[in-house]
Amino acid sequence: MRAEFPDFRLGKVLATSFTATLTERRGNAVERIPTPQRLVDWLAVSGLAVESCTTAQLERARELRESIHAAATAAAIQDALPAAAVRVINDRSAQGRAAAVLTPEGERRWQLGAAFPVEDALGVIAADAISVVAGERDGRLALCASPTCRAAFFDTSRSRTRRWCDMNTCGNREKKARFHASQRPARPAG
Repeated sequence: MRAEFPDFRLGKVLATSFTATLTERRGNAVERIPTPQRLVDWLAVSGLAVESCTTAQLERARELRESIHAAATAAAIQDALPAAAVRVINDRSAQGRAAAVLTPEGERRWQLGAAFPVEDALGVIAADAISVVAGERDGRLALCASPTCRAAFFDTSRSRTRRWCDMNTCGNREKKARFHASQRPARPAG
């Protein structure tokens, strides 16, 4: 019997979707890639399919995830990028040897090498993070307004004023809390 794991939170930006494999960072943290197989599953749904992953590769992936989160958070608040995070992101990007390929349908896909597919996949994620943090994409990095989440996300809304990493989770939770707070009866003065 396979263990049940929380669903992945997938967005349109690979790097910030990867950082969402750990959610509720300031509350009761939810690890969405607790095992090497879950990393394999996440890579597959993200277009970076690999056959297997070791515990050491999972640890390198988590190190990259936390480095991307640290750099994206710093960029979102317009602070200096943490040197250690930049080093990890650059190292993973340089270690990857994936190639962008064009499908017959006109879509871009990643071709991972046979020798080191997990490292190639992490290289793709790191390269995506570099383009996002460097400001090369149309949008802006922001932090989720949920006090328990504070996830870095890439806002591509027209006004660039999105407040939640995911309206279906953090946004709805915060709106429900405000609604319930407004429905409480007032205490009599006494």
